[in-house]
Amino acid sequence: MTSGSRPNGDVGDADGAVKLKRKITLLNGVALIIGTIIGSGIFVSPTGVYLSTRSVGVSIIVWCLSGIFSTLGALCYAELGTSITRSGGDYAYIYVAFGPLAAFLRLWIALLIIRPTTQAIVALTFAQYAAKPFFDDCQPPENAVRFLAAACLCLLTAVNCLSVRWAMRIQSVFTAAKLLALIVIILTGLYDVAINGHTENFENAFEGNYEISQLALGFYSGLFAFGGWNFLNFVTEELQDPYKNLPRAIWIALPMVTGVYVLANVAYFAVLSGMEIESSPAVAVSFGLKMFGSFHWLVPIFVALSTFGGVNGILFTSSRLFLTGSQEGHLPDLFSFIHVKRMTPIPSLIFTCVTSLAMLLVSDVFVLINYYGQILWFSVAASIAGMLWLRYKQPDMPRPIRVNMSIPIIFLFCCAFLVIFPIPSQPWNTVIGVAITLSGIPVYYLCVKWQNKPEKFNQTSRKLTEILQSIMNVTSPQAEQTLSHS
Repeated sequence: MTSGSRPNGDVGDADGAVKLKRKITLLNGVALIIGTIIGSGIFVSPTGVYLSTRSVGVSIIVWCLSGIFSTLGALCYAELGTSITRSGGDYAYIYVAFGPLAAFLRLWIALLIIRPTTQAIVALTFAQYAAKPFFDDCQPPENAVRFLAAACLCLLTAVNCLSVRWAMRIQSVFTAAKLLALIVIILTGLYDVAINGHTENFENAFEGNYEISQLALGFYSGLFAFGGWNFLNFVTEELQDPYKNLPRAIWIALPMVTGVYVLANVAYFAVLSGMEIESSPAVAVSFGLKMFGSFHWLVPIFVALSTFGGVNGILFTSSRLFLTGSQEGHLPDLFSFIHVKRMTPIPSLIFTCVTSLAMLLVSDVFVLINYYGQILWFSVAASIAGMLWLRYKQPDMPRPIRVNMSIPIIFLFCCAFLVIFPIPSQPWNTVIGVAITLSGIPVYYLCVKWQNKPEKFNQTSRKLTEILQSIMNVTSPQAEQTLSHS
């Protein structure tokens, strides 16, 4: 392979090895974390937090604690990501700590619901707000929104297939755009307080609802807006100097996002009353209508830019999760293949896009979110428990970053709070989430553990893989380290 055949600089090293390359810089990593976290959440979640707490003061505390909680989790993941250097995030860590079945169940729930549903919802949010300026007096047509969401998913999948570098450039540009939008909101709200003296919404700030189950649901809304704090761990193999840049990216990105989120909520509460926030499906839009007058249409555009970058980050990391799962034999071999020139995991990216497009056909895709919330936090807790188990079982494992023992213990207690306390108010969501997860057990034994499949099946599978491999111009990457379970 000659240098002249290397489009966009995304080909391999001088030795021509076909494998994922370390193209993600520290700045790219910070942009990936911030860009994935700041999606639609901060523009809509304040309503959910306030509905659960009915208190301005408690709502702001929930946002502060959500940021601290996410930072603690990210620090734990920094240790995991530098001691287990494979991409794949939770899947890789659970595999090493608890074995292939537990890891497959984490991959199964991600494959079936978490990733495609999250991508579909963020894409739908993008489409809704991108179309809003053209339908000022009514809601955009539902089919038009779904078509625009599908176009968004397909466009970003194409970019990710063509070049890692271009995907990271998109992430950086749209991260800057969403930060600019939030800074404008913050400065406008603070101006209203400083110049017009509107502080009446902060009177009796701590009167509200203090029921434990409701507080837990409030944290669900706050932490939904922080979703993505661990996504850099899904691309560790492509991060330059991960031992230094992974913790640096976390220390830069998480405090920045937390500060911006808290100040944005202060701005919302300065301008909007509790009743206005309760009745608003998108707080940022209500804020824009009240403060920007005839320029209120800018807010939906900024929200659309924010969610567009969010879709890009989720697509990028999802494809790496499925690629790692394939390398461990938990998904078809094709998912581990990468393009021979562009070094991008095209089959995994296309699969991620197709499953997300399928979710757009579900009549009420948002209902699915409730089914996996507790399971998602349980899997995060399992990763941290795995970290503690590995400290005991493999004390000599290289750990370039080693966090204080109190941090994972505190984080585990917080995860237990999030998993256990919502059960009385949402028992069926818990039952359905557990049922979907456990449905992966027969799939694991049938498709993964059963090695002596009929020869006809194996021949058909190999032939189909060869055909798709030829069409996509992909090949199996140079042998990488595999995960091992002790």
